[in-house]
Amino acid sequence: MAAGTGGSPLLFPSPANGAMPTPSAAVFDVEAAHRHATKPDAGAAFVLESKGEWWHAGFHLTTAIVGPTVLTLPYALRGMGWSLGLVALTAVAAVTFFAYYLMSRVLDHCEANGRRHIRFRELAADVLGSGWVFYLVVTVQTAINAGITIGSILLAADCLQIMYSDLAPNGPLKLYHFIVVVAVVLSVLSQLPSFHSLRYINLGSLLLSFGYTILVSAACIRAGALSNAPAKDYSLSSSNSEKTFNAFLSISILASVFGNGILPEIQATLAPPAAGKMMKALVLCYAVVFFAFYLPAITGYWAFGNQVQSNVLQSLMPDKGPSLAPTWLLGLVVVLVLLQLLAIALVYSQVAYEIMEKGSADVARGRFSRRNLLPRVALRTAYVAACAFVAAMLPFFGDIVGVVGAVGFIPLDFVLPVVMYNMALAPPRRSPVYLANVAIMVVFTGVGLIGAVASVRKLVLDAGQFKLFSGHVVA
Repeated sequence: MAAGTGGSPLLFPSPANGAMPTPSAAVFDVEAAHRHATKPDAGAAFVLESKGEWWHAGFHLTTAIVGPTVLTLPYALRGMGWSLGLVALTAVAAVTFFAYYLMSRVLDHCEANGRRHIRFRELAADVLGSGWVFYLVVTVQTAINAGITIGSILLAADCLQIMYSDLAPNGPLKLYHFIVVVAVVLSVLSQLPSFHSLRYINLGSLLLSFGYTILVSAACIRAGALSNAPAKDYSLSSSNSEKTFNAFLSISILASVFGNGILPEIQATLAPPAAGKMMKALVLCYAVVFFAFYLPAITGYWAFGNQVQSNVLQSLMPDKGPSLAPTWLLGLVVVLVLLQLLAIALVYSQVAYEIMEKGSADVARGRFSRRNLLPRVALRTAYVAACAFVAAMLPFFGDIVGVVGAVGFIPLDFVLPVVMYNMALAPPRRSPVYLANVAIMVVFTGVGLIGAVASVRKLVLDAGQFKLFSGHVVA
């Protein structure tokens, strides 16, 4: 029985004849007990406080989706060529917008029936009613959030190292020194108590994304128009197997770029009733997406063709020869990217902070009481320190982006939303929306599996470059 078809606040009705509840019901009842208690749990009350307006949710969503990973989009086009690449970019944009809209509709439906969910795991347990799905969502979402935090710390440190290398080419500082600097700054910022308190930081993040995508695109146009510009070759690999692997790797990259995996937590920041507000937030976010994704993707691939690097900035700053863009412009881009990476790390840390605070804080005490403040500072600082240690140990994390997209974002952002919509709102089986949802589920499940194989294959091929605690980020 799918919840969402009735008004009961629990997933399952009371068992008849004293029957024991199913394991999945027990899993959900733990979450339900917190939601329907007289006082909310500390994770909900402190971290996921519901005070925001729709534009605040738009800021959060934009920060979760629009980040420096847009600089990998020319590389994604390289794996598919102009026609297929632009079609895939548009298709993934359309499918993710549709899937996020459906997930928001499911959340609104549950709220209308007296069950407002503020966590992805709660929503999955309610609608799908399976213990293994609950744990799958918890595991995958936690891996995504920790992975993005690690990657953000690593790339922010790389930005600092780039600036330092220009100022002191033979300086003694190594990558891990800059990772420590980023971790200290992030530890301080992480003490902002709630997701809602990041709203102005995330507005700044939105503006930063406009800034560096405009600058990078202008630099690519300039580089491509130079008289000594690199020859433009847009041909694909002559090997059919290589061509296929590259295409699926590109789709995995697109899934990573468009994924977020925390839409329910973002919608939780909205002041109730939240119904209808998330659609406005999605429109705001995707207006930014249209500009910030297509502009660098098209200009970067046009300028460098199939020689474009996995990060288009690397193409603008080749290892041999002069930079193809003014030094001041590249320096400004690096600064803007650095600042936005801090905002992204903060956003993706919120789920971890909510889980920790749910277990460590006492909701009956004040948010800033000593009883709650000391554990918050200790746990959040320890979390950032652990992520920083992994970033220093594995400085090739950028090569795992495709794997994360295939095995993380595709299930959470492409497959589960359409499955939950079909189960919770139960559209007629022959209706266009039901059939479209089934098609999305089947296609992206297959894409995820093949993309995971393609991404792991590239990881294995590049393994020879990897060195623990390397002094440089492996591209």
